[in-house]
Amino acid sequence: MLKALINATIFTGNETLAGKTILINNDRIESIIDPASIPKNYEVIDCGGNYIAPGLLDLQIAGSGGFLFSAEPTAKALQAITESIIKTGTTGFLIAIPTNSPDVYRNIIKTVKANPHPAVLGLHLEGPYISPARKGAHMKDYLKHPIKDELEALIKGAEGAVRMMTVAPEICSGEIVRLLNDHGVVVAAGHSNATFREAAEGFKWGIKTTTHLFNAMSQLHHRDPGLPGATFETENIFASIIADGIHVDYNTVSIAKKIMKDRLYLISDAVEENLHGSYQHVKKHDRFTLPDGTLSGSKLTMLKAVRNCVEHVDIPLDEALRMASAYPARLINESDRGKIAPGYRADLVVFNRDFEVKQVCLDGVFNF
Repeated sequence: MLKALINATIFTGNETLAGKTILINNDRIESIIDPASIPKNYEVIDCGGNYIAPGLLDLQIAGSGGFLFSAEPTAKALQAITESIIKTGTTGFLIAIPTNSPDVYRNIIKTVKANPHPAVLGLHLEGPYISPARKGAHMKDYLKHPIKDELEALIKGAEGAVRMMTVAPEICSGEIVRLLNDHGVVVAAGHSNATFREAAEGFKWGIKTTTHLFNAMSQLHHRDPGLPGATFETENIFASIIADGIHVDYNTVSIAKKIMKDRLYLISDAVEENLHGSYQHVKKHDRFTLPDGTLSGSKLTMLKAVRNCVEHVDIPLDEALRMASAYPARLINESDRGKIAPGYRADLVVFNRDFEVKQVCLDGVFNF
C-alpha cells in the first residue's frame, strides 16, 4: 500500500505544484517530495501529465447510478449511488433527503447506519421545517413546524448519521437551531422566505450556511435584501451554489463569489430520474424537472461544476477546486479531507485538461 504518484500537476488546496511526487502510505498522504527521492519500496504510478486534486466533496446530492435514495432507501441503492458518485471524482458526499414523513426519515437513517462507507459522510435533511412559500420541488403535505421532542428523538436515534439540516429560520426558533448544533448537525438556511432581519437572527442562533444560494429563498431586493443579503453581510456564514448556469446565471455566480470569496462552495444538487412515489424527477437534456415541468435538480457532477466556474465565471482552477473540496470540508469539520497534505486522507481525483476523470483514489486505493 506504499505508492508514489508522479508526472502530474498537483493542486494541494494551498498551492499548485509541478515536478513533485505524492507519497501515499496505506490510506494517508505521507509527504510531497522530489521524484529523485522516491523510496525503493514504493509502487510508482505515472499520472500521465494530468492534474491531481483532493477528492471532491458534495454536501447535497440526492441520487445517482439509477437510484433516487429517498425513493428507494435500500442497501443496494446506496451501493449503486456511492459507486456512481465516486467514479465522477467525488470521494465524500452527503445524501440529500427532501421533506418527508418521519417513517421515511427513520428508514433512510437505518440504511445509512447499517451500511457504512468512507465516501458516505452522512445525510443532509432538507426540511421538513421549511417555508411553504419557498418549497420549490418539496411536497407541501410534509411541511411542518418543529416539535422539539420529536426532532431530538430523530437526531439522537440517527447517532451522527444526520450531518446537515436545511431549515427556514423564520419557522425555527433559536432553541431548535441550538439543539441541532449541540448534536453536531450543521444547520443551513434554505427553502426560506425570511426577511433580512429574520435570516440575520437565525445566523446569530447558530445557522452556519445557506442552501443553494438564490434558489428557493427570499430574493435580494433593494427594500429588503432577504436571505441572500443577510448571507452576504454576515462574515462567517457559508453558502452553497449550483453552478450549472440554469439554477443560477453564471453572472450571478460571479457576483456572489466576489462578495463571499472563500465562504462560497459548490454543490451538485443532482437528482436521478425517478418516475414513481412522492418525488418524481424527469430527465431532460440539461436538467431534471418535476412531471409538471418545474425545475427540480441538476445534472451536474462536482467536477463539471468546477469546470463551469473556470470556463464561465473566470474563477482560477485552483480556487474552483477549493470551492469543491477545502471549503465544504471546513464547513462540516472534516479536518482530514479537502487538501493534499501529510496526514490527510489519500482521497484523490486525477483528471485531464478536458476535465475528464482518469483515476480516482479512495482510502489510498485506485479502484474506481
